Amino acid sequence: MSIKNVIIIGAGGNLGPSILNTFLKESSFNTTVLSRQGSKSTFPSGVKVLHADYSSISSLTEAFQGQDAVIAVVAGVALGDQTKLIDAAIAAGVKRFIPSEFGSNVPDKRTRDIVPIFDAKYQTVNYLKSKEGEISWSSIVNGPFFDWGLKVGFLGFNFADKKATLYDDGKAHFTSTNLHQIGLALIRTLEKADLTKNQYIHISSFRTTQQEILAVAEKVTGSKWSVTSADAQEHIKQGRAKLDKGDFSGIGALIQGATFATENELGDYTFEGLWNEKLGLPKEDLEDTIKSLVG
Repeated sequence: MSIKNVIIIGAGGNLGPSILNTFLKESSFNTTVLSRQGSKSTFPSGVKVLHADYSSISSLTEAFQGQDAVIAVVAGVALGDQTKLIDAAIAAGVKRFIPSEFGSNVPDKRTRDIVPIFDAKYQTVNYLKSKEGEISWSSIVNGPFFDWGLKVGFLGFNFADKKATLYDDGKAHFTSTNLHQIGLALIRTLEKADLTKNQYIHISSFRTTQQEILAVAEKVTGSKWSVTSADAQEHIKQGRAKLDKGDFSGIGALIQGATFATENELGDYTFEGLWNEKLGLPKEDLEDTIKSLVG
C-alpha cells in the first residue's frame, strides 16, 4: 500500500501542531490540514488548508478527495463523532484512517471503566473494524504526553516552584511519550502501511514512575523538591463526582488516577508489546528530556 497524500484534522490543540510540524519537516508526504468552516485557527505559512462542514458527509467527502490517509486529532465531544469522518473517507476512496486515540490504553476495559469518555474511542475503532473491507486503519496508543505533561503539571510536577504531587507514593509504573515521538510514529506508521494495517500501535518514550521522575528532576535542578502525597483511588472518586455534576475537568483527574494508581498499574501497557523497534523510532533519554524543560 502506497501513501503519498495525508490530511490532518485538528492540527491545533496540544498535540496537533507538533504532529503537523513533524510531518512538514521530517516526512515526504504531501500534507494538508483540514479545518472546520469558520475556524480562525492559523497554521504555518505555505501549508495547504482546506475547510469543511464537519456535520456534512458530502462536505467532508469533497475535502478528502485525492487523499490517501486521514489523521484525526480531535478531542472532547468530537471523539464520538468520528463515524462521519470515516464514512466520508470511505466515500472519497481514502486508504487509511487513523482515529483520534493518542492516549491511555483504551482497548483495556478496566481503563474504560475508569474513564467513560474513552468508550467513544473504543467504539470508533470497532466501527473501523466493521469497515475493513472498505478502508484500513491504525490506532496509536502513547499514554500521557510526557514533555507536555511535565510542562503543564499534568504528571504531578511543578518545575517553577519545585513541587511534586505523588499518587500512591509515586510507585506505579506507567508509559508515556513525547509529542515529537508521536509525530514520528505516525510518519513511520504510514510509511510501513502494510505492516501497520488494522492494528493498535503501542509506543512509548519512557516506562517510568513518578518517583524516578522526581529523582531526575531533583538531580537536574540541583534542589530538593517539596512533595505532597495523594491517593489515586480518592482522586478517581473526586473526578467522578465532578463529572456527575457536569464538570468535565473531572476527566483529567480520572486519567491521572488510571495512570498513577498502583492497583493493576493500568498506565503501564508494555505487556501489549511496543512498536518502537518495528517502526524504527529513536531511543530517548529521560534525563535529557527533563533537562530540556528546565530553564
